[in-house]
Amino acid sequence: MNAIDRQVLLALHGGPGWLQRAATDLTALGSHTVLALLVLSVAALLIVERRRGDALWLILTTASAMLLSHGLKVLFSRARPELVDHLVVVVTPSFPSGHALLSAAVYLTLAALLGREVARPGLRRGLLGLAVLLTLLIGISRIYLGVHWPSDVLGGWIIGALWAWGWSWVRAGRRR
Repeated sequence: MNAIDRQVLLALHGGPGWLQRAATDLTALGSHTVLALLVLSVAALLIVERRRGDALWLILTTASAMLLSHGLKVLFSRARPELVDHLVVVVTPSFPSGHALLSAAVYLTLAALLGREVARPGLRRGLLGLAVLLTLLIGISRIYLGVHWPSDVLGGWIIGALWAWGWSWVRAGRRR
């Protein structure tokens, strides 16, 4: 995997200034700050709508994903790539990509939550597609910015998607 990691990182890194700015903007959509604001805002709206169970589920899914991400980073303690310059500041270990894990967990959870409210299957697929697209772009931005190996991002995507699916499965079981 190391040779593939190196090849993909070198292929995706660099480019014009506008692309670096776009990658920096995209990566922010997977940051703790943006995701926490989004989740707390949606949770507040759910509480106003008297949907405390959904609000609690969303908060627990997100908070536990943040703890999982941090715990795995400590456990694996993988060094960040030094093959290219980092285009943003990073301070934590590399595996798994927290941005990839958390964006998958949060955006897929939000798509599942919103998808239950939508009657049209095409719109539900569109919500899921948007969540997947955001998650992919955020993860790719981490590689482009030189702060993650591709395998860090792939691992984050898989773990985050499984986390969202697991919490959704538990929630669906409790609703029955």
